[in-house]
Amino acid sequence: MESIEKDFLAKLSQYNAMIHKLCRLYRDGLEDREDLFQEIVFQLWKSYPKFKGESKLSTWIYRIALNTAIASFRKKTAPINYSNQLPDFAEEHPNDELLLRQERLFAVLKLLDDSEKALISLYFEELSYQQIAEIMGINENYVGVKLNRIKAKIKTLMK
Repeated sequence: MESIEKDFLAKLSQYNAMIHKLCRLYRDGLEDREDLFQEIVFQLWKSYPKFKGESKLSTWIYRIALNTAIASFRKKTAPINYSNQLPDFAEEHPNDELLLRQERLFAVLKLLDDSEKALISLYFEELSYQQIAEIMGINENYVGVKLNRIKAKIKTLMK
């Protein structure tokens, strides 16, 4: 058992940053993000003995992480009434332009629907269209079409 645990933890460590980004996209508060991270790790651990290597490890991890985040998001949160106004982070961090832009981007990303969030998060992880298509279960050409639409939507929301 100890060998399986070590193997799992070694493989998981390669994807910690991606999982944390995903948690940030689906949860606002630090405590909620930590809870989601733990839930994703739990689901990965529970499914690990069934992983047979028929797909790439990264594909398997992304699928479980995204499915857990989306399912958990739907279960845990009440519907949020987003107005067209985004938070003004300039008041909180007046001297940090990069942090301001990053926080504003995350605020806009939270306005996307679940499939758009999933797709753009994989794009931000610099996965190829082929990898994204495999994880999302869609056609590679459709990935490009959807990403272009999402990028246009983000640009509009950022204005």
